[in-house]
Amino acid sequence: MLSLLNSFRIVAILEGVSYILLLFIATPIKYLADNPMFVKLLGMPHGVLFLAYIVLAIMVGLELKWKTKTLLIVLLASIIPFGTFYIEKKYLKPTK
Repeated sequence: MLSLLNSFRIVAILEGVSYILLLFIATPIKYLADNPMFVKLLGMPHGVLFLAYIVLAIMVGLELKWKTKTLLIVLLASIIPFGTFYIEKKYLKPTK
């Protein structure tokens, strides 16, 4: 069974990928080709992944006893393109 941290790592990566696809593929197609289909297709999965990221970030933050500043950085990263990849590398990388 996946641990909470591993689940959060997977959701963080998926949320980051969905955000990049939405921003850099679907949105330009919507406005340049006047075709909103891709925004409609990617919007809901991204929204679900975004909410899962926020909930899991809070749960992991409580479990790992993150400082408030760290938790805020992790939460803010979800609205910055490529931010979740940075968080995964800096805060979520498993220690060996």
